Amino acid sequence: MVLAVVLFIAISGLLARFLSGEGVQRDDIFAVLQAQAAGNVQGMIDDQAGCRQRPACVATTRANARALRRHGAVKILTLASPTAHTLTGATGQTRVAWTVIGKLPVVQCLLVRRTGNFFKGITVTLVSISAPIPNEADC
Repeated sequence: MVLAVVLFIAISGLLARFLSGEGVQRDDIFAVLQAQAAGNVQGMIDDQAGCRQRPACVATTRANARALRRHGAVKILTLASPTAHTLTGATGQTRVAWTVIGKLPVVQCLLVRRTGNFFKGITVTLVSISAPIPNEADC
């Protein structure tokens, strides 16, 4: 009986660690979208790993912040990520559709890198965010 309880607690802890990675990824994406909607170029650059050292990333970030400035609360409509629920590290394009109420939706791709594993924990890094893509387009 004691072994079953210990096993249950261990599995629950690992599962919680695994599922928290999904929340971290969504929170990181939400943060960069909020900065973008606010026109906060520095906040966006800070949210993208190594962006400051990549001129193309800085240029895209500035253009996005200028073109996609919105007043109001950011709402994520859909989020499709090939890195979601991975037990090990992975890198891939995450497609996000978002809006501010009263405005048309925006669809963008974010390059997301997940490192670590199921046992040690997953670290999520946003590498870049694209310019808007057509609403029905894939990344």
